[in-house]
Amino acid sequence: MGKKRLGILFGGRSAEHEVSLQSAKNVADALDGGKFEPVLIGLDREGRWWLEKDATAPREPITTDLPVTIAPGNGRLMSLTDGSFVAAIDVVFPVLHGPFGEDGTVQGLLKLAGVPFVGCDVLGSAVGMDKDVMKRLLRDAGLPIGKYLVLRDTDKPDFDAAVASLGLPLFVKPANLGSSVGISKARNAEEFAAAVREAFRYDRKVVIEEFIDGREIECAVLGNDEPDASVPGEIIVNADFYSYEAKYLDENGAALRIPADLPPEKAREIQDLAVRVFKTLETSGLGRVDFFLKPDGTVIVNEINTMPGFTRISMFPRLWEASGLPYPELIDRLIGLAIERFEKGRRLETTRQ
Repeated sequence: MGKKRLGILFGGRSAEHEVSLQSAKNVADALDGGKFEPVLIGLDREGRWWLEKDATAPREPITTDLPVTIAPGNGRLMSLTDGSFVAAIDVVFPVLHGPFGEDGTVQGLLKLAGVPFVGCDVLGSAVGMDKDVMKRLLRDAGLPIGKYLVLRDTDKPDFDAAVASLGLPLFVKPANLGSSVGISKARNAEEFAAAVREAFRYDRKVVIEEFIDGREIECAVLGNDEPDASVPGEIIVNADFYSYEAKYLDENGAALRIPADLPPEKAREIQDLAVRVFKTLETSGLGRVDFFLKPDGTVIVNEINTMPGFTRISMFPRLWEASGLPYPELIDRLIGLAIERFEKGRRLETTRQ
């Protein structure tokens, strides 16, 4: 059997564009060259697809002389210049973070194209992106979440009502975004107003959350029908909170402790909760579940990330490496899970007998 052509999608229209480039470069570098031939496809900030001809590494600016698209039904990559065939794609790794990539939009396109893809399916991706819908499903499943309010762009922000319900300080964030983009901590009415304005720059729906005093614990999940959880890790933040700057720009903004310093029974509790979150939200392939561990030992689910960062220093691959699955083998496993789910779906009837 020859090599499989792996389409690596990177970039995209979201505010997490730069993070995607870093993740995609590491995925491409970790591929087993005996099994996979990478086909690098950059999505520019307007959402157009461009083929990286030299297939070396994702780079900026994402613009080459070959605009491409993927054809419905057969996973064939086609030139938008003259309609000619470019390549047959066997499986896609959409290393895209945030809206227009992690929220079910690209997943729907790839499903229509009839090509396997790494990560969650359409529903799990959409639910995992929307923090409001996610929290509703977790709450209805009886999983422990923090208190929160939702504000839409047609609503009038009410600082006093938010404080009465959630206390101070408040965390204000876009409902559909990641990497801590657009998130602010508000301690008074002036900061609250500024935080709401900032969050509405990125989404028409904003989530206002209570402050939870606790350690930040993360757990990676891998699998389809029978997912497994990694050892938990801890983020030790050296800033006011785990902001975009603390994650990606300030080398001293945060430290990762892997595995987290936890009693064995508490680690198992977090792993079990991570799998329950994964199944409740109809996710598959992979996810990173984030928690708060309060001083009294109570575990609170914060959120799931359905396409976490894939740089070599990112939490998701490091958690699996600490669990005995090195980065190159993790990439192989993810591609295998994508193909497994695709083959199961292909066996389903699509016509009425």
